[in-house]
Parts: sequence; structure tokens; C-alpha cells
Amino acid sequence: MRPTGDPVEFKATVFPFLQKDPVLNTALLSNVEGRIQGIMHDPEPPLFVSLHDGDEVVGAVVSTALRGIILGALADDLVPPLVDVLADLVPGADSVEGTPTAAHLFAELFTARVGKSFRELRGLRLHQLITFAEQKAAGTPRLATEADLEVAAELFHGYSVELGHDSTPATADDWLRGRIALERVWLSEDRDRVVSLVGRNATIFGATRVGPVYTPPEYRGHGYASALTAHVTDQILATGSKACLFTDRANPTSNKIYATIGYRPIADFVGLSFT
Repeated sequence: MRPTGDPVEFKATVFPFLQKDPVLNTALLSNVEGRIQGIMHDPEPPLFVSLHDGDEVVGAVVSTALRGIILGALADDLVPPLVDVLADLVPGADSVEGTPTAAHLFAELFTARVGKSFRELRGLRLHQLITFAEQKAAGTPRLATEADLEVAAELFHGYSVELGHDSTPATADDWLRGRIALERVWLSEDRDRVVSLVGRNATIFGATRVGPVYTPPEYRGHGYASALTAHVTDQILATGSKACLFTDRANPTSNKIYATIGYRPIADFVGLSFT
């Protein structure tokens, strides 16, 4: 097991392993790539851990102040030795995300070691676009520009608050500024009102994850998010990339919307918090 604080070193070590399934490993890939590109910021330095069987990489884990511990699709049998390392290196970690069995096992062992308890925050479902179906709504899709930063930050702040993440207008601004410059944020505008926001992550090994997707409560029910997500998905497909996204398993409305576009579930994940 090899911990490091250097995302470039970590990328060189684990990306050949993660490349075997870039859709399944999308969360880890985009998190590391975002730090190298300078568009992800944390109040404390992140920790990256590669797991090895001899000379072979068999797992990759990221621990950050804002996202907690990300296990990806880590195998269950690698969890106990990982806990031994992380309980010493990041005892203040506040959450874990991974496959249901690995994440629950990690939470049980980790909280027992550091004297905390845990609870489930959310169930996530990873989807991949299989057959694309265009969606229509009144809004007009367009790329966000720097002039949209204030309104886009308001939407992203609302999205973060609904997910239960710590968010301020300043952190929303930080998150968006670099992504707008990289043309990774779209807005839907209807009658001079920005009614929905959809982002995408970097294309890595031929896979691109859509997200975040957010429509303020007062504009919901008009198909804005569905049409804008479909538009962004179409843009991704036009580059020859696979498209994927995460949904909240407890939200049947969003799952139905993405199914209509042509997304199909391929794996479940779960997030648990430590207190």
C-alpha cells in the first residue's frame, strides 16, 4: 500500500489500472484529473493511496476534505488493510463512498478504530448511455460564460445544499470558474431566465461523466433538466466518447428522466457519513 499527496505521481501509478473500466472508475479518474488540472480545491491536502499485489496495482483510493474517502469499485477483501492505513493517516475523515458491501465494511471497521459511528447518506446508481433519445423543452441550451458566473454559482450552491454538502457562494464560485473556462458547464435559458444547469467532467479514456444536473425548485416540472442533460449527452457522444452519470437511487423522478434519454444502470454505490 503506497500513500502519496502527489496527484501526478498517483495518476502515473493507478491510471493504467483504472483504464480497464473508465466508466466504472469515473469518480476516481475525474477526481484525480481535476486536481491535476487545478479545478478542484480542498481546504486540506488530499491523500491518494494505491493498493498493490506485488508489482500489480489492484486498487486506488482518494481521501479529500470535501468528498471524504472514495473507494471506487475497491474489492471487499482489500478493505481491512486499507482501514489499518487510513485510520492512522486520516482519522478525521467524515465519510466514505464505494460499492455497498465495501463501503459498509469500511465504515464499520474505520469507525470502530477511530471511535465514531456511521449512517447511510445516500444510495448512488451509476448509469451509462446505451441508446440516445433526444428530449425537448422550452429552454434554449448554451455554454456558460464568465458573465454567467454569478447565476451559475447560485444554482450550484443550491445543488450542493440539496445534497447536504458544505457550500458557500465562494466555494461554488471556485468550483465553477475553471469548469466554465474549460467549456464544461451548460445552462438552459427560457424567457431570459436561467432555469437549469448541467455540467460534465473531463473525458478520460473515452468516457465522460455528466454532472452536476440541477434545476431550482421553482422551475421544475417543465422538462428543462431532461432536455439539457440530453443536449450535453449528445455533445459528448459527438466526440466519440461514452457518456455516464450518477443518480440518487431514492429519487425515482430523476432515474426515470435519465432512462428516457437512454441511460441504463450498471453499478450501485453508497455514501456513508461518520460522526
